[in-house]
Amino acid sequence: MIRPVALTVLVLAGGAAACSSDEHGDTLARIRDRGEITWGADIQGGEPYVYEDPANPRRLIGFEVDIMDAIARRLGVKARMVQYSWPNLVPSLERGDFDVAMNGLEATDERKRRILLSEPYYVYAETLTVRAGAPYRAVFDLAGKRVGTLNQTYAHDILRMLPLEAVLYDGNEEPYRDLVLGRTDAVLLDNIIADRYGCIPKNPTLRCAPYDIARGTYVIGMRKEDEDLKRAIDGTLAAMRADGELQRILEKARLWDHRQVDVVPAESTAARKRTFDAEMVVQFLEAAWVTLELSVLSFLLAVPLGVLLAVARVYGAAPVRALARGYVEVFRGTPVLLQLFVLYYGLGDYVSLPPMQAAVLGLGLNYAAYESEVYRGALLGIPRGQSEAARALGLGPWQTLRHVMVPQALRLALPAMTNDFVALLKDSSLVSVITVIELTKRMSVAAVDLGGYLIPGLLCAALYLVLSLPLSELSRWLERRLQRDLRPHAL
Repeated sequence: MIRPVALTVLVLAGGAAACSSDEHGDTLARIRDRGEITWGADIQGGEPYVYEDPANPRRLIGFEVDIMDAIARRLGVKARMVQYSWPNLVPSLERGDFDVAMNGLEATDERKRRILLSEPYYVYAETLTVRAGAPYRAVFDLAGKRVGTLNQTYAHDILRMLPLEAVLYDGNEEPYRDLVLGRTDAVLLDNIIADRYGCIPKNPTLRCAPYDIARGTYVIGMRKEDEDLKRAIDGTLAAMRADGELQRILEKARLWDHRQVDVVPAESTAARKRTFDAEMVVQFLEAAWVTLELSVLSFLLAVPLGVLLAVARVYGAAPVRALARGYVEVFRGTPVLLQLFVLYYGLGDYVSLPPMQAAVLGLGLNYAAYESEVYRGALLGIPRGQSEAARALGLGPWQTLRHVMVPQALRLALPAMTNDFVALLKDSSLVSVITVIELTKRMSVAAVDLGGYLIPGLLCAALYLVLSLPLSELSRWLERRLQRDLRPHAL
């Protein structure tokens, strides 16, 4: 019976795979059947790409919205944008989550290998932005410097071919903010972004190079098997150029310039295609060290601060208890990601912290709130007779805390502390939003280089286990050393 069942499963699986492949290849027919084309984009990119209408936040506007609406109208269907994180647009397209991807998607060689790309609908230029008075005139002057850009962009490809440190961001405004604060030395990004966040009157401290570092094109991405859809979209774009609709859309967004009629193809970046090699493993190990260093330093800040907060809540006067409780509620009640943004960007005009220090401080302050509750529970769990015995021996309040209460509380809290440190180890992945390249961020970058998440994802998971398992063993060893009676309580 086993063989027939196995054969049936294989046949069904093969049939399902074939149906899935055929279904993807029939995307254009399915679009016309349902009367709708779905396109993936990320509104975090903001104006002028895709963003919420200030007059009606439920309505999306932007030059890419107008272009996709025009394409859909010419195909005889309607367009609907679906929100996806920009770094995940290509993998999500390959999964079949939407029909096409369109959101400042650049025609790079890496994307050409993975998906089909339409004819260009916009020609952009890479613009170098530096602080006013800086001696840099070209990217070649920035050897050894920190240069900000967005991940998975043509600008990032250019920077990786130069002897400098590329600082990666997820948003358009943050690179220029860090440049103003002196955290980086330059920014290389598309002229659309530079014109709106860098070379503007409100940033008189910044200066943009008057020439194009390089040029590239924005395109629409489709799955490899959707040749029919590519021909249809290329045909509509050609018609929009011929009758002037594309120009009118770009003029409406103040994007039409000489580059649109003087097309210069982007330089090839085929030489930088990577494979999983020893150099990449070394990069993962370096990122793992950053993760471990960040976690240890943050926990070393969280533990003593948590103890102080716990003591304040249990033994402090009423105002002290109120302040300690307020701290705990604020840091527990708001996301750590928000706290990192406020600490690094929100307070940047007043205290400009480097990324690593801001990450340690942000995670340490956040976890101190959680640790304080662990220690407070441990303090309340110590029998009352311990403090009474300490007073009978003539110990003062601080001596009782130092020699009697806190050591016992730490011993009781040790298992929970171990769990919190493992959680902190994983939460350290959030600091990538403030440009720290830790283990998870390195995995994301490697996944783009390799064109898949499987190998870098498995290596990343293995390294997290390597970091966390020794900690668990250390915790058990400490418990054995601190606990005299290892026998469980009798029931």
